[in-house]
Amino acid sequence: MRLTGPSALSRRWFLIACPVGCFAQKAAPQTAGSQTTVSQATVGRILPSAVLRYLDPLTEFLVARLTDPSVTSRLPAYYARAISRRSGFLLYTSDLTGRWEAFQMDLRNGQSKQLTDAQNLEPASLTLLADDRGFCYLDGGKLVTVNLATLRTREVYRVPEGYQPVPGCSISDDGLYAVLIEKTVEEIGADKGPQSRLRLVRMTNGSTGDLALCGGEPGGEASDALHDPLVRPRHQSVLYRCGGGVWIVNFDGQQKRELHLADGETGPAMWSPDGRSILYLNYPADHQKLHNLRGFNPDSNVDNMIANTSQFVAFGYNADASVFVGASGGKGSPHVLLLVRSVKREFTLAEHRASDPAMVSPIFTPNSQRILFASDRDGKPAIYMMSVEKLVERTTDGEETGAASP
Repeated sequence: MRLTGPSALSRRWFLIACPVGCFAQKAAPQTAGSQTTVSQATVGRILPSAVLRYLDPLTEFLVARLTDPSVTSRLPAYYARAISRRSGFLLYTSDLTGRWEAFQMDLRNGQSKQLTDAQNLEPASLTLLADDRGFCYLDGGKLVTVNLATLRTREVYRVPEGYQPVPGCSISDDGLYAVLIEKTVEEIGADKGPQSRLRLVRMTNGSTGDLALCGGEPGGEASDALHDPLVRPRHQSVLYRCGGGVWIVNFDGQQKRELHLADGETGPAMWSPDGRSILYLNYPADHQKLHNLRGFNPDSNVDNMIANTSQFVAFGYNADASVFVGASGGKGSPHVLLLVRSVKREFTLAEHRASDPAMVSPIFTPNSQRILFASDRDGKPAIYMMSVEKLVERTTDGEETGAASP
């Protein structure tokens, strides 16, 4: 994978090289309080593009703000699938209607379609299914799937009485299983502290099984609860967090163990595209040291340094994990950056200027030609996109996103 450095590619040249169609539409700037409420009954309604393009003040690269910052819009969880394999559309959530709903944005023209009429949609649970024909989410205590062609919903599973769902959901590559987390409600768990459990749900009939438990001790804290479940690609096992630890367990509940990662605090952790290793951020105990990106092989228990970073607090990777995109947490450098694995070299793309750098959660499109990230720099959290096609080689997955891209 190639990344062309500043010496061979000027920022001005990058702007000139952008397709003319990229500048075709520019939405009028939105002001605070200009939110338009959409009726919740309008599932399938097409909303006009709110794309606004600007030159980043630091790099002079072109950035497209995809959503209106007078309302809150969110990308799915950092480990969930948000973009179709052909890079043609984005799945996201917004409170445009007055409550959380799922929307599908056509990345060719910036138009969005309302997909749900949910009662209590959990934004972090939203994820595309492997075939791009549908998606799933948690609506209160229900796991629901939606067919993108017909927008018909199907309730797969309902959380039993005495429990409530924890944000987050992961689907296996074959679409046969979902993994989610439930915790005891306060009335039941108050006498001994909250308890959470990792559940495997069969998508065909909603049958379940418990894979792991966490918490429940007297005086226990909510921070001890399970979170961030992530099915391993091409394997029947799950990565999850419990307190400050990172764990793995098989679908049959066997071989559950805590992984011995590098000393210090573990930040976001994800499976590599091939499922062979866990890619994660390490925050050394010595705060003078740089946050570093690492890889851990759970089969051999080998942990390797990939590269030091400009204090990344969130990251994503392209289709073959040869290039990373990260969000710096440094107060003096609130930047979105590319990091090339082979040469351990960074390249600044833009300022994110988010109040909480963790929200930036940058990701690549499957074809590695665009990056998306979130920020509240212009008001409420919104979604942004940049082209990196002049910097990063195209991967085999996906196709061009079209005129809505910067």
